Amino acid sequence: MDTVTVMASALTGTPSDIRQAAGALGAPVGLVEWVVDQWLWLMLAVLLLYGAGFYVRRRLANRATRKRVAVELVPSRRFEPSTEEIFRYGTLLARSAVAVPWWTPRRAKAVRIRMRADGSRPLSYRVEAPAGAVQLLRNSPYAQVRCEKIAPVARDKQRKYVVRAQFALHGGAGARLREVPLEPDPLQPLVDAVADLRAELGDLAEVCLDLQPAPRWRLKARRWQVIEAARQRERREAHRASRWMRQDFREVEDSVAHHLSRLLTPGGSGRSEYPQRRVMMPPAPRRVDREKVLGKLAEEAHLVRVQLMVRCASNTVTRAERRMQQVQAVLDVFAARARFAWMGKLWGPVRFGPDRRPWCRVFDHRWRTGQMLPPRTNWVHLEEIAGLLKPPTMHCRLPLLSGDVPTFRVGNPELLLQGWHRGADGRWRLLATREEETLNEVAVGKAGGGKTERALCQAVGAAHAGHGLAYVDPHGDSWKRAAPYLAHEAIMERIARIDLAVAGPRSRVGCWNPLGMDRGQRAHEVVGAVVDALGSALGWSDVTAPRAITILTKAVEALVTVNAAASREQMPECQATIFHVRPLLVDPTFRGAVLGALDSERAAWWRTSFAAIPPDALPTVLNPLDRLAANPATYAMLGSPVGAYYIRAAMDARMVVWICPAGNGPTDRLLVALLVRDLLRAGLSRRDVDERHRVPFRAYLDELISLDGAAGSSIAEILEQLRKFKVRVHGMTQLLQRLSPEVRASLMQNSSTLSTTAGSLDAIRHITNEWGDQVDPVEVTELDRYHHYMSLTVDGRRVGPLQVRGPELSEVFPRLARTRSVGALNRAADDRAAARPVSELVAIAKQQQQRVIAFLTNAERTPAVESSGPSEAASPVRRHQ
Repeated sequence: MDTVTVMASALTGTPSDIRQAAGALGAPVGLVEWVVDQWLWLMLAVLLLYGAGFYVRRRLANRATRKRVAVELVPSRRFEPSTEEIFRYGTLLARSAVAVPWWTPRRAKAVRIRMRADGSRPLSYRVEAPAGAVQLLRNSPYAQVRCEKIAPVARDKQRKYVVRAQFALHGGAGARLREVPLEPDPLQPLVDAVADLRAELGDLAEVCLDLQPAPRWRLKARRWQVIEAARQRERREAHRASRWMRQDFREVEDSVAHHLSRLLTPGGSGRSEYPQRRVMMPPAPRRVDREKVLGKLAEEAHLVRVQLMVRCASNTVTRAERRMQQVQAVLDVFAARARFAWMGKLWGPVRFGPDRRPWCRVFDHRWRTGQMLPPRTNWVHLEEIAGLLKPPTMHCRLPLLSGDVPTFRVGNPELLLQGWHRGADGRWRLLATREEETLNEVAVGKAGGGKTERALCQAVGAAHAGHGLAYVDPHGDSWKRAAPYLAHEAIMERIARIDLAVAGPRSRVGCWNPLGMDRGQRAHEVVGAVVDALGSALGWSDVTAPRAITILTKAVEALVTVNAAASREQMPECQATIFHVRPLLVDPTFRGAVLGALDSERAAWWRTSFAAIPPDALPTVLNPLDRLAANPATYAMLGSPVGAYYIRAAMDARMVVWICPAGNGPTDRLLVALLVRDLLRAGLSRRDVDERHRVPFRAYLDELISLDGAAGSSIAEILEQLRKFKVRVHGMTQLLQRLSPEVRASLMQNSSTLSTTAGSLDAIRHITNEWGDQVDPVEVTELDRYHHYMSLTVDGRRVGPLQVRGPELSEVFPRLARTRSVGALNRAADDRAAARPVSELVAIAKQQQQRVIAFLTNAERTPAVESSGPSEAASPVRRHQ
């Protein structure tokens, strides 16, 4: 029997019923009196239970978040996810958040997206989740993203100035964020905001987005609150409208115009003793549209709660505050009817929020553990934050940081100069690549665009760093530009110049014997180099000119045998030269003397096969050699029996060799073909040196179109084969399409650096096509002078394409210029190349045939055998005796 029944029976019942009713009323009254008397202890008990529950939940949450896993998402350069891929990854993250034991509190059921920048990388994208989600995180739907398991971020090193912020969604409960398109990348503003971070100043910026699936009971409570608030709002609006309507009605009823209209209206109520007043119907509250009021809360699927926290730090005052302002501006990109707003209060200069005590301790705890206590308004659908659920895509322009590409320092042997680059902070920095991984380079662009100037800066920097190089310039202007910066004693000791642009008989020219055997060359390598060089320059092949190749091979082979014999007998001054091919073919006396030095098998060919060759077949071989002999400079250089030019020794001795042919004519192409083929032979000969002891050597080939016409196959083989022997090629050309297909293919395949200046659209496309659609060729055509687009190789990965400004000698090496010492440099370079007056060398060349004949007829020798290998280390420079 309840209390109401007992009281009713007491009013109409017996005295026993009255007593029973009094007892029933006394029990609740006594309970109330006891509660009132013991309220303090009850309150303490409730607080104690709440505190115990809070402590237990906190300990369990800390225990759960102590075992977390982290993966870093490293996208490829062509990463371009679809909307569906992003949505699937968002659902995967939501599922990862609940991969926890059953006892885990709600605050620990979260997954964190951490976007971090500290000046060493543009923006790292990491995902941290409970340990049970490790398998889920490894199965990324992004095909072009590599998931790397890493350790969760530990405590960072302490920085002097730290700024913290937490953001909450402001706007209607069902309002959505702005739908940000995926192109350009939604992360681009964030990347730009942290682009000028400087690691040396301790700069750091981190954005953490915590996700948690929407709890159903919280979602239902939130829906009820939103609908109830909408109803209350409609009631207030209806009440306000009714109040204003009544006020307007009274004003109308009491107005003079209203009374006059009633008096003047026939049959109106103005004549009545009791005038009738019109009835006003107040507006009723509008019915609440549930779907419209709830908005995104109406759909439970893929609804998550988010917690957005940001922390910026630096060792320099005000840098962290400025960075936080930039990040806040980044979040405005997502603002629409709903927006992310800073949680806190600002009263003049005083600020209250996560950045101040005691709130900062709570912020730091959640920052370390990844636990969630988001505001009750932070409900979003996955598609609203799709731009944050992926790493940077191909549509995001990543800045070049100081740690991405080294900075050039004069004299550093590990770096190779590239060009000036302007960073995100507006500072210009001189970029460099690592010498050991910069294999080959190709530079394309119009004349005067800065290709040669950049190559000269590289060569001067490499020379001062102690590296060896060969610079081949058909025009010869490069020597005049570089000479003031090379005029240093340390370089004068190891520099040589071969300049064939002589002005008269007293001009000095270095000498070189391509058939020389006085340095332990292998006979078959020398024969192959000379024959292949001339055959390549003249367009010979086994199909087009088989007889000419045979005649030249046998002639060079015989002369090399003579030179090997002279070298064995310590008489290198009696060696034959390439110009002795003519007397060997047309002079029976000279041929008879040479045949005496050959073995029976080789001599038999001359007595049988050569005798059957008609005389009209010889001009094919002799005419090119006659053109070489017709030029006094070329005749002087190649007509000496002993030459100082020996590129193999120059490689090993880290020499600086400058080669300047007289021009681009047919004769010059023959000489270039010999030089380039000899470079290939010398590089391949380094196989007898242990790989650890091979010193790097660089060959700069300017005006590559001219060189390709003379030695295209040799250049292609150098690019393809000499990487293992640490010989690197830098090719410069105006038009890449004018190169032979094999050279062009080898350049593009094996180049570590691609560079292009302004030029024609067709010429530029050959380079920009290698970069995909990252650079518009039309944009390249509008570059200023000395500006390049360039891609580099650093630490095994491609960097760029970047827009750089080409270096200039006077800008990079202003303190190295020694204009007054250029004369001394010229003399030292010529002396190192054993340069002598042209007239003197021509006289020696004319008398050399008699010396060879005298050597062959006056000495008794056995048939020569092929040299087995190089002799003891020979000096790279040997003066003509």
